[in-house]
Amino acid sequence: MENETILVADDSPTEMRIVVSALESKGFRVVTAVDGEEAIQKATSLRPRLAILDIVMPKMNGFQVLRKLKSAGDTKDIKILLLSSKSSESDRFWGMKQGADDYITKPFESDALAAAVTRLL
Repeated sequence: MENETILVADDSPTEMRIVVSALESKGFRVVTAVDGEEAIQKATSLRPRLAILDIVMPKMNGFQVLRKLKSAGDTKDIKILLLSSKSSESDRFWGMKQGADDYITKPFESDALAAAVTRLL
């Protein structure tokens, strides 16, 4: 596969380190964004195969980023995994309805995250 880049967008430095470490230990190339606007910019310019989005972020939340990426011709094929502390069934329902390819709640197991990423790629 030509581009194994994964974009991770999360405003928590601690959560970001955990996710990046879990993915890099499995050999994935990871780029990061600290808010929704930066996630859109990097997704548009870098065209990662997968974007892992937190739902609660400043400037633009994960649901908004998801809708924007899925509605644009050049980014609509990027796989989206929502990774959030929002664990209600309604959050999961709306995330999947808006086009997310998977939804994982925090805290998460590193192996479960790696398995989901591998399946999506």
